[in-house]
Amino acid sequence: MRIVVIGAGVVGVAAAWALRQAGADVIVLEAREGPALETSFANAGHLAVASGPWAAPDVPGKILRWLGREDAPLLLRLRWDPPLWRWGLKFLANCTASAYEQNARAIATLAQLSWNETTRLREELAIADDVNREGVLTLYRDPRDLETAEKKRDRLAAQGVAAEVLDRAALVAREPALASAAHRYAGALFSADAETADCRAFTLGLAAAAAERGVLFRFRTRVAEVLVEKGRACGVALEGGERVAADAVLLAAGPWSARLVQPLGLSLPIYPGKGYSVTVPIAGRNGAPRHAVIDEAHKVYIARFGQRLRIAGTLELGGFDPTPSPRRAAATLERLRSLFPDGGDFARAEYWTGLRPMTPDGRPLIGATPIPALWLNTGHGPLGWTLACGSALLVASLIASTPAPIDPTPFSPSRF
Repeated sequence: MRIVVIGAGVVGVAAAWALRQAGADVIVLEAREGPALETSFANAGHLAVASGPWAAPDVPGKILRWLGREDAPLLLRLRWDPPLWRWGLKFLANCTASAYEQNARAIATLAQLSWNETTRLREELAIADDVNREGVLTLYRDPRDLETAEKKRDRLAAQGVAAEVLDRAALVAREPALASAAHRYAGALFSADAETADCRAFTLGLAAAAAERGVLFRFRTRVAEVLVEKGRACGVALEGGERVAADAVLLAAGPWSARLVQPLGLSLPIYPGKGYSVTVPIAGRNGAPRHAVIDEAHKVYIARFGQRLRIAGTLELGGFDPTPSPRRAAATLERLRSLFPDGGDFARAEYWTGLRPMTPDGRPLIGATPIPALWLNTGHGPLGWTLACGSALLVASLIASTPAPIDPTPFSPSRF
């Protein structure tokens, strides 16, 4: 079976690996000059088994309070954009307590599968990705939010993931680098079973291993359209006219997946969500944290990759324009500096933005489309690194018609 995978981010590369392991001949087509140069390039690095979706009960109120604030954790750029409004209505429908719990449970199941597979591949293939297993601290500003932390701890316990709620003193004892900022926080949730790693380094290592085992990568190769004959996907046409035949096509092209299927009459509930990151060299500073950190109020994630410190996060809904906002980039760096004033050489900061493929419920689209032989593995939002290897196992099992490692129903594209 010959399968074309569109996209060489971590999601596409992991899928190519899993499909090759299942016996398929795999061709990966990527518009950029190498793997992991779009959304996977400089993300937060958190393998976030404890993460829930952006759509949460408190988000609608926050959006209203944040309107017009350039440094808001979630920035909605008001303009005439029908795809955004259609997506937004579905997003708001998922901001109920019951929907949040349902979506969070589904994401957690896939995240656990993915974490196990990511760990296995890292060890089996000797991938060097600056993994940090010191655990993750999620910071809460309001004492009332610690009740949320306790609920999250209980949910994680039900999944077999150890976590504990810390007061301010215990927080500083756990991570002394937070001592100067701790007065702003009521406490934290500490998860010892969480880890961070460099997504791009992992993707490069996995792509190299996949190529050694026969996966063909074609870079600087832009897909113009998915080809359909007699109602069935049969390959793709490239810009320039070349055709690449296949028995199946798998879309793993992030937010661009929606654009590729539009000519086929398919509408995917995916909207690009711009995220920001800033990476600074630690450069011998004594104030860099040992643990990964999440500031829940500002929706930013901090990770240490060897001698680099990175902050990433926030969400900007403004279409496909990748142009960064200087004010948002500066605010992201300032949040890192305020947490860890001696954490790195801030004068040598490297800025990055990426477009994440956001679904309204936070769950990726994994499975078949109404067009036979056209498959989806996209819509992972900010959790592409967290969910990539588990998604790969799931979609490979569906394409090969073998038993799925988890129930695929919560991720079926047919739910929309």
